[in-house]
Amino acid sequence: MINIGCHLSISKGFESIAKDCLKIGANTFQFFTRNPRGGKAKELDSEDIEKFFKIKKENNFRKIVAHAPYTMNLCSSKEDVVNFSVRMMSEDLKRMEYIPGNLYNFHPGSHTGQGISAGIEKIIKALNNIMWKDMSTTVLLETMAGKGSEIGGKFEEIKKIIDGIELQDKVGVCLDTCHIYDAGYDIVNHLDKVIGEFDKVIGLNRLKAIHLNDSKNILGSRKDRHEKIGEGTIGIEAIQNIVKRKEFCGLPFILETPQENLSGYKDEISLIKKFVE
Repeated sequence: MINIGCHLSISKGFESIAKDCLKIGANTFQFFTRNPRGGKAKELDSEDIEKFFKIKKENNFRKIVAHAPYTMNLCSSKEDVVNFSVRMMSEDLKRMEYIPGNLYNFHPGSHTGQGISAGIEKIIKALNNIMWKDMSTTVLLETMAGKGSEIGGKFEEIKKIIDGIELQDKVGVCLDTCHIYDAGYDIVNHLDKVIGEFDKVIGLNRLKAIHLNDSKNILGSRKDRHEKIGEGTIGIEAIQNIVKRKEFCGLPFILETPQENLSGYKDEISLIKKFVE
């Protein structure tokens, strides 16, 4: 059985998003903790969360993934942006304790001209100030395409951040298939090599989730534009090879493909399930 879901909106609450999962055959999902462009987070509703837990238990949902807003940048050259990002992430992780034991994913950020090493040091400092010993959430660094001054386009950059984190048991990685392909990792022709490199540099024990996306771009383009499964340059055969890998068994696969409605995700989830039957 594969753990598969997609990115859904919780604007109507957790109970609603759980019901949407059932409609499309998903047993996990990803959601933005607040507006993806930032802003104030919606108030949590304890009754809504209780109803969500009931559906989750009855239908054996797996770990879910919260996604930080895109405006978060822990390594910006502007201190007001860093401070704003730290406040957002601190608030998000405290709110995550209402749905304990799940995953919180974020983009490492862009160093905006300071250099990769300086950016990495800022990320490490921020995370060590934000995270606390008894938190139940695992914080995930997402692999990136490496566009502009973006950090995380190389496995070594992710590794350097992880190495600096004091709470080693609270940090992991979310691998995005579109991002790493655009970053130059050839998962189409050399999947074994890429998985081996990830394991050697970061360690497969750190891998906690996968964003399963096709790409609109060629290998190494560093552009980060997602495509529907089987309609991009990664292609259906490579996607099938990825979901069938034993190294990824049990991980939540999250679709972030450009769908217009739930039916598109339902079709993709049905297709992916057939790959592992």
